[in-house]
Amino acid sequence: MPQSYLKKILNARVYEVARETPLEHAPVLSRRVGNQVWLKREDEQPIFSFKCRGAYNKMAGLSAAVLRKGVIAASAGNHAQGVALAASRLGARATIVMPRTTPQIKVDAVRNLGGNVVLHGDNYDAAYVHARALSRRRGVSFVHPYDDPEVIAGQGTIGVEILKQHPAPIDAIFVPVGGGGLISGIAAYVKQVRPDVKIIGVEPEDADAMDRSLRAGRRVQLEHVGIFADGVAVRNVGKETFRLCRQYVDDMVIVSNDEICAAIKDVFEDRRSVLEPAGALGYAGLKRYVQQRHLKDRCLVTIASGANVNFDRLRYVAERAEVGERREAILAVTIPERAGALKKFCRILGDHAITEFNYRYADPKRAHIFVGIQLGEAERLARLTATLRHHGYPTLDMTDNEMAKLHIRHLVGGRAPNALDEQLYRFEFPERPAALMEFLRKMGGGWNISLFHYRSHGADFGRVLVGMQVPRADARKFQRFLDSLGYEYVEETGNPAYKLFLS
Repeated sequence: MPQSYLKKILNARVYEVARETPLEHAPVLSRRVGNQVWLKREDEQPIFSFKCRGAYNKMAGLSAAVLRKGVIAASAGNHAQGVALAASRLGARATIVMPRTTPQIKVDAVRNLGGNVVLHGDNYDAAYVHARALSRRRGVSFVHPYDDPEVIAGQGTIGVEILKQHPAPIDAIFVPVGGGGLISGIAAYVKQVRPDVKIIGVEPEDADAMDRSLRAGRRVQLEHVGIFADGVAVRNVGKETFRLCRQYVDDMVIVSNDEICAAIKDVFEDRRSVLEPAGALGYAGLKRYVQQRHLKDRCLVTIASGANVNFDRLRYVAERAEVGERREAILAVTIPERAGALKKFCRILGDHAITEFNYRYADPKRAHIFVGIQLGEAERLARLTATLRHHGYPTLDMTDNEMAKLHIRHLVGGRAPNALDEQLYRFEFPERPAALMEFLRKMGGGWNISLFHYRSHGADFGRVLVGMQVPRADARKFQRFLDSLGYEYVEETGNPAYKLFLS
């Protein structure tokens, strides 16, 4: 069987639709992890994913009579594009069943390639069952996304290219894992030609079917699967891919969605390319593996497997990347509700850059602040929380609190019945280092701050919403204070959104 796969891979027909993608050295990533990192750029394929290799190799082996009937497939996106592209080159009709949760960019891409899209179910498994039923009913061939020797062999050509492009020693290749077709193909070739090279699979923590299966010694079906990394969101790995992974895969790494977001940002900073979550999965696993094993000066290759990401998803990626890299900490801090307390809190923060600051007056004795802090190194968080507690500020680290990161940060606020004589102002200031700290110090005047909201979005200007309790008798004095700040501002006390939700 090993020789059979070696022959299949070496004779695979892929280059009628696929290209030999570059294996690029990533200097920024290499310096960051202290090892030599190489990216196999499968995101540069015609469909921005490696999937065209396996799909075409499978379909090119079908007879003309079979192709005339058409083919059907189930896919969360990239395999669908591969099948649609192969069908267009081979003159066949392709029907693709895709989950309703598939990113629109992938649905549109399949249609643009001439594929007939059927949206069914909320995950790959539901789409798969429906596609199989359609295949039987219509009498057309089903092109499996991963559990097929010809598909596996097509993906295995990536392993051929890597070893050809990098004849020098390679310590490990990190491969994203969904159903297992990609890692099975690469491993089946590499382990027979260069058995010293480690093959390491990477899965998200909410879609880790292969890792669980390898640990159990049998295929394990997940009850639920996360769809953030939709390209690897499968509940059950393939029979053949599981067999090959048991034989050839050396290790598995599990990463969080935040780590995937950080990996997307890291690759962008090095290559100026935006990978989809599954496409950055291999590098996220590489980073974690290096950290866990304390590796130094090794040659590490990872597969940039795809770049079909919905633009809207980048909002979430940007929000979570710093946390995933441990470059941002999310803290809940309780300070006394009295004059000067906020200014003192800012002094204690020192030179730490604030990425987010949410506060709403509620209690005449205590104030709860939701604050994001930019960190240069993980050790700074421990020192900072120790300092805050030393000054009598109860501090809760919420960096790993999913509810806080997803919801609470957007819910800090609401009505404040005790915030009498409140006026609301929206400020803008040039976004530069320490700009927010300077703003906070200037705002620490003689009036109580009853509301404060800021979030860094990487724009040229920082935007802050501030509520202050200003008695009518202080109106002129407060106006002089506003004018002395030197910031652009707009009063929002009469804004209907404020009256409906905050006043």
